[in-house]
Amino acid sequence: MRSFWGLMRAYWFSDSWKEAWFLTVIIALLTAATSKATVWMAEASGELVNAIAFFHDPRNINPLQSLLISAGTLLLIVFAKDAGLVGIRHLVSATLHRKWRAWLDRRFNEALLDGNHTHFHVQHGAGGGTAEVRSPPDNIDQRVQESIKSMTGGAIGLAMGVLGVATSLYFVGQKLLETSTAVDGLEFLGVYGSAVLAFAAVGAYVPLNTLLAVKLGKVMERLTIALQRAEGTYRAELTTLLRRSFHVAASRGEDVQKDMHGRLYSDIDGTWAKLNRINAGYQSFELIYHFVAARIVSYGPGLLSYVSGQISLKSYVTGAELVNGLIGQCSWFIQVMPAIAALKANAKRVTDLAQAIEDVRKPEEFYRLTGHSDFTYSTQHAVFGLTVRQLELMHQGEDAKPFLEVTNLRFRRGEWTFLKGESGCGKTSLIKAINGLWPYGRGDIVLPEGVRSFYAAQEVKLPGLSLKALVCLPGDIEDHSDARVAAALHKAGLGSFIEHLDDECREGRPWDLVLSGGQKQKLVLARILLHKPDLLFLDEAAGALDPAGKIAFHQALKEECPGMTLISVMHETEAPRSPSGAPFYASIVTFEGGRAVKRSLAETKPRTAETWAPAARTRLSPL
Repeated sequence: MRSFWGLMRAYWFSDSWKEAWFLTVIIALLTAATSKATVWMAEASGELVNAIAFFHDPRNINPLQSLLISAGTLLLIVFAKDAGLVGIRHLVSATLHRKWRAWLDRRFNEALLDGNHTHFHVQHGAGGGTAEVRSPPDNIDQRVQESIKSMTGGAIGLAMGVLGVATSLYFVGQKLLETSTAVDGLEFLGVYGSAVLAFAAVGAYVPLNTLLAVKLGKVMERLTIALQRAEGTYRAELTTLLRRSFHVAASRGEDVQKDMHGRLYSDIDGTWAKLNRINAGYQSFELIYHFVAARIVSYGPGLLSYVSGQISLKSYVTGAELVNGLIGQCSWFIQVMPAIAALKANAKRVTDLAQAIEDVRKPEEFYRLTGHSDFTYSTQHAVFGLTVRQLELMHQGEDAKPFLEVTNLRFRRGEWTFLKGESGCGKTSLIKAINGLWPYGRGDIVLPEGVRSFYAAQEVKLPGLSLKALVCLPGDIEDHSDARVAAALHKAGLGSFIEHLDDECREGRPWDLVLSGGQKQKLVLARILLHKPDLLFLDEAAGALDPAGKIAFHQALKEECPGMTLISVMHETEAPRSPSGAPFYASIVTFEGGRAVKRSLAETKPRTAETWAPAARTRLSPL
């Protein structure tokens, strides 16, 4: 799906091909029937005009009856065509649109949310904006939702238009040939003179104007892409504002934020103004085009035959209506050129995302395009724990130098290790690299075989799920009983929320806005206590708790997860101890001078039990 045509045909050659082709065939049959009905409408229109023209003719025995029958027949055909065939076709095409969009949405979600963390690499990959190294795609949410929806609808409409042109050429063209007559001055064409004139008029008028429409369509395509990009950026900033509205209010940053919004919207407004001018000009062009087609081009080819008395008024009007119908069908591209421009713009947004996903299928190879990325991951028997050898962490760039070097680190099974160092020294980068989430560098990471790991970060973002589902993440709520989840919440200090296990919000607000920073970290603790992982990474995961809360956090882990290996990043200068004064951690990794060195806790100066004990006697309680 990395090319336009690949994206267009993927659904029809997927595991859902039966569904896709069934709906497509139904649409094709209805389109063909609609084109045939156009011929019937032209004939009925000719009959009606003829009944009106000869209403007072003495040879017309029942003029009123003829008029009413002709009018009723035309109305019946129009109703059957527009309310029946066209209406049903719209329903079927809308169903195809819904099915195709759902299939594409599922495919992109599966691709982004795979075990390779593609969603992470797609957004954080450092691109160069070149053909070889593309910049990360912007506004992925817009691409997956709005762009796919508009693209699929536009593509189905385009396909129906093409099919309509083909079927109209067949049915209407066949009727024009059947009713064709000789034309003075074109005797060498025989009885096909009027038909040739009709085809020549359509062939000269429609392509010339279609070419002009294509030129305008390209301008609209470029402006549509620019407008989508600008609107996506503005929407993303508004979403970010809602996440940090407290910080904006606390820092009185409304004026700065207002200026930023003004700059972002000015880009939208300017691009939109250009697009509106092009659309207005195109609308005027389209109105004039259809007037000339219906009043001049359609009636021109048969005029010579009618004036010379070779055809009747009925035949003349019928032929003109056939030509007008043919022009209308062949002009479909002109009518929907703005939609085609939007289709191409949306398709480009989607194919660019598909290409970005494909680029990061092998993250190491992708990151090697912009720097050094030579990590190797392997496993060993769980009894040997976790080992890191000859690790060098770098930033982007071929000439980048290591900012952190690790010669050999071994974390034994069941060992608790405290990572200590100044901000920016590489503590978080190290545990990201161990988890395959750091892009640049080299080294060997040997993970314990068959263990379950859990990474808890400082910042906690909660999706819109029930409280029970939030505790059960990344597992399913069906795998855990309410009693076990309630027990985990109670041990984590969130017992007051147990009665709201099935609620997705509280007082109309989602849990992400209800819980404070400390409460969110306690919620993560509840997850850990519920799942009991074998290997746990804490990246400032208790940073929002007070000293007593941090001690209780560790005490709960020690009591509920015996035998667990823990690697923890904290800003404290010394590792916390239990209420009795016993150390939680057995070893410390210090980060100094760009190197990480591990030592046992016995080699460091401990704090006295009296320093920790008073605060530590308090268990975790809700903030």
